[in-house]
Amino acid sequence: MAEIDQPRNRKQRRAAARNTSTKTDHLDQSTAGIKLAQPDRSGPKSKTLFELVDERQALLDKGKPSAKQPRTDEPKDSDGDPTDDPLGTFGDAVLYGSTLSMLHFTLDVLMYHQYRQDIEWREIFARTGTVLPILFFLVYVLHSEAASRFAIANQIFYLVTAVVAGCYMIYIGNMYSYFAVSKRAPPVGTLWVWSVIEMRLAYALTSVAVVGGFLWWGGFTIL
Repeated sequence: MAEIDQPRNRKQRRAAARNTSTKTDHLDQSTAGIKLAQPDRSGPKSKTLFELVDERQALLDKGKPSAKQPRTDEPKDSDGDPTDDPLGTFGDAVLYGSTLSMLHFTLDVLMYHQYRQDIEWREIFARTGTVLPILFFLVYVLHSEAASRFAIANQIFYLVTAVVAGCYMIYIGNMYSYFAVSKRAPPVGTLWVWSVIEMRLAYALTSVAVVGGFLWWGGFTIL
């Protein structure tokens, strides 16, 4: 049996390795049969994943109010913005009613000091307790959703109340006796302050101007 020639040195081994590598199968452009061509850049031929998601979201949102448009059923003030009242109508009635009752209580005490009379605490607390539910009812009604739909009418009502209360307060303070002033000044003064607080700036300034004109026209004083 003939002996197979084996590479005897490093040079022969390298030559044998080169001969072996040239005989291996290698895929190239000619053997694969792939034609050269530019890729298709015309875009997807069917709906993309983003388009499918948008269509699905549109079906889910159908019939719901759009987030881009304000709801038309929200109450709005005269400036056209939705009212932002975290307390609610009942909370406003409690807050305003209690605060205005304390104002009435203070004015009642000041009337006694003004005329240097002994303070009748029992009568003062009784009158304050009588005024509290009345103020609560007025604030609750005028802050309700139904009343908020007539913002201009509300402002006119507060304007008339402020003018009448302010002029009447000045008149009784200059013309009436101690007994009449002590009985009428606290509730009238409370209504005057409350109506001015509720008005917008233009209406409030108008009421102050009218009351100031009445003070000047009648020659009254505020002392």
